[in-house]
Amino acid sequence: METSVATAVLCIVGGGIAAQVLAARLRIPAIVLLLGVGFLVGPVLGWLHPSAEFGPNLRPLIGLAVAIVVFEGGLALDFRELRASGEGVLRLTAFALPINFVLGTLAAHLIGGMMWGPASVFGAILVVTGPTVILPLLRHARLERRSAAFLKWEAIVNDPVGAILTAVVIEILVEVPNHTAEEAVGSLALHLAEGVLVACGLGVGSALFVASAFRHDLVPETLKTPVLLALALVAYVVPNLLMHEAGLIGATVFGIALANRHVPGLGELRRFKEALVVLLVSCLFVVLTADLDVAVLGKLTLPILGLTAAVLFVVRPAAIWLATLRSDLSWRERLFVGWIGPRGIVAAAVAGLAGPRLSEAGYAGGDLIQPTVFAVIVATVLAHGFSLGPLARRFGLSTAADTQRLAVVGASPWASDMVIALHQAGVPVVIIDIYPGAMLAAREAGVPTLQAELLSRSAEEGMADHPPDHLLAATRDELYNALVCTRLAPEIGRERVYQVAPSQNHLLHADTGVSRDARGKVFGDADASFDALAGRHEAGWRFVVSDPAAIAQRDNIHLLAIKADGSLEFVSVDHEANEAVLGDRMLILQAPGMAKFDADDRIAMMPA
Repeated sequence: METSVATAVLCIVGGGIAAQVLAARLRIPAIVLLLGVGFLVGPVLGWLHPSAEFGPNLRPLIGLAVAIVVFEGGLALDFRELRASGEGVLRLTAFALPINFVLGTLAAHLIGGMMWGPASVFGAILVVTGPTVILPLLRHARLERRSAAFLKWEAIVNDPVGAILTAVVIEILVEVPNHTAEEAVGSLALHLAEGVLVACGLGVGSALFVASAFRHDLVPETLKTPVLLALALVAYVVPNLLMHEAGLIGATVFGIALANRHVPGLGELRRFKEALVVLLVSCLFVVLTADLDVAVLGKLTLPILGLTAAVLFVVRPAAIWLATLRSDLSWRERLFVGWIGPRGIVAAAVAGLAGPRLSEAGYAGGDLIQPTVFAVIVATVLAHGFSLGPLARRFGLSTAADTQRLAVVGASPWASDMVIALHQAGVPVVIIDIYPGAMLAAREAGVPTLQAELLSRSAEEGMADHPPDHLLAATRDELYNALVCTRLAPEIGRERVYQVAPSQNHLLHADTGVSRDARGKVFGDADASFDALAGRHEAGWRFVVSDPAAIAQRDNIHLLAIKADGSLEFVSVDHEANEAVLGDRMLILQAPGMAKFDADDRIAMMPA
């Protein structure tokens, strides 16, 4: 028994993380590979049978993992986003949900051939769009902020509501035949009210407790994450004792309420939980897919495949189109949101419970719910996962660029001239400073600017519309540069944040200098400090973007390579520079008195 459980855990964790790493390298949605791994180790090879290895403990464990996932999703919902997208969010959560339920039920009955009972359960399950799928896709595709808010809020809010709706429909189907209508409705209303009220109360109460305890330093740093996870599980388990699936509301409300308390230090804790959620989502998709029975897959008949196609091409688009009539959403946003609606973990988990319960209650067709829902999950993950990015770019709803984006902090004269040269060479760049006058030259040259303190909330909102792939802290204050790099490294990537070299080279010593954990990578060589770059600039040196072979003079300083595929590679003392290849261009600090090159030499040069 111990060996079988160990093998199962190895397949789940190892296969899930391997799929995540491979998907990141191939730049494809990870969910696609996770489903593939689950099918491979489960129904295909027979290495993993989660229900057999974990027995009756499997479903409770899945529920606890889902609770942490929806809690972390709630932490991503900031009410400040509603200022620009509030009406659209309301339409997608309050109006589209019941329309989706009705249309999904009709499609299941008329196209899938299900009886009305199972059809209504299927319709209730499909009102959810999983945050476990949507959030990774949004990070990968880089939607503009408003469209991303629509999909994110809809997925996270509708997940628990859809689970509750499914539970209510099942209770009606199972309990009404055994009781009078008045008794059944009264009992159901009581359980629903108790579950929802307790869930909301626990969620908000837990958030208030955490905010107060953390601000008054009542919880040691090492215990903050365990406290959050424990409270999230409490907010999930207790309401479930009163109403099935009410715990998802508790966990979600806890996350949303906590996110909008703006507790200091919560960002660092959130990043740990994001990593934990990646692990949990990987394991959940592998488990749920591997647990499918080959006999269940054999029930994918033509009516079920037709129902799956109807959900993709009719039910979801029609529901969103009707719900957003006469709203402030543009036609592009309505078409885009109407198409993108992948289902995820909650739909799979609820379907795995709903089907057997209906079958036990004697409803014919209850065994069709699980294979049909999984068919929809696979179809939506594949169709929406691969089409989200291209469709967003086609409709102008994506902030992604062909070339990686660079944010430069500090609008000194030399930094302004550098970003102007990059901008003229077609590199997406933004310059950030608190003084508007310092950015005047860059603004007049057409360079995007952001007047804000980079570590403030307003800067966070401003950068959300155009998130950078790389950051260069180029102010005169070396400690501030290090602080900026340390703060943004977990979000952008530690290998993608740079700062100008410190004025004293010994600070870069491996043993006695400033730790790499407390600073960014050095921009250029160890002698390229702020004062050194400013001095050269005042002496007539100029920034040039050129073919590396066009300017080979010894005095030139190479700073940044713009690769043929649009990626940026910085020259730094903290890593070895790659060899330039055909098609690459180089940002160079050019010594004065050198000949200027024209366009035929493929030079984009800043005027002296």
